[in-house]
Amino acid sequence: MWTLALRGGARVAVVAAEWCDAFGVVTRGRVQLELRDGEPGPVLGRDAGFWLRGTGVRALRNPGRRTARVRIVTPRARTVTCQSTHPVRQLPNNGGTT
Repeated sequence: MWTLALRGGARVAVVAAEWCDAFGVVTRGRVQLELRDGEPGPVLGRDAGFWLRGTGVRALRNPGRRTARVRIVTPRARTVTCQSTHPVRQLPNNGGTT
């Protein structure tokens, strides 16, 4: 489990091979899903959960100005690399709340 921090206006590409088993929960702010055709998808608020498997989502965006956080859970331990056009940092998993 790890946390993705998206600064205001940031976009993170979703690479299907790396995110196929990922389940996300918005823990702060709002996150918009960018659909396969590049069109904006639904905006998810705090406590919204979503699967990325089979959805065709190609990116996660933060439509707001404040940093949004998404907790990412995968069934197996592995290193996930995220590519972004904006600086994104992975927060340490210290076992506490965000």
